[in-house]
Amino acid sequence: MSAGGSKLEGAHESGSAERTAALGAELARELSPGDVVLLRGEMGAGKSTFIRGALRQLGVEGAIPSPTFTIGRRYEGAVRASHLDLYRLGSLDDEDPGVIDEYLGPDTIAFVEWPEPVAALVEPRVRVEVDLRHDGADRRRIDLRWRS
Repeated sequence: MSAGGSKLEGAHESGSAERTAALGAELARELSPGDVVLLRGEMGAGKSTFIRGALRQLGVEGAIPSPTFTIGRRYEGAVRASHLDLYRLGSLDDEDPGVIDEYLGPDTIAFVEWPEPVAALVEPRVRVEVDLRHDGADRRRIDLRWRS
């Protein structure tokens, strides 16, 4: 196990959506309620695919659409989970201060895409940071950094 606390720490390569989702599932096995996972990467890098794999591992059934046109979605599985996509939210300055509270309960594992607007707010609960980037054709490089 690495200094960050997981054998998954470090760089991974994915050549398919299935492998990206499988890595998300591997990550989910190491999470606990109250954990927050921050995901960064350009459009189409695989953030939602990674999260979908994690949510399946957490027991979520049925459709798992990306919350692109809403702030987030909540799910019930083996544990509560939420998926926030904050791409369209420039900051929390013009929003109700509690707009994301329902997604970040201590009994919930939260996955946050485009986390910059809430990074300071969720900082104490961040367990893992995930960076996804295109690495040519259908390949992705996925970097996982654990917090102590």
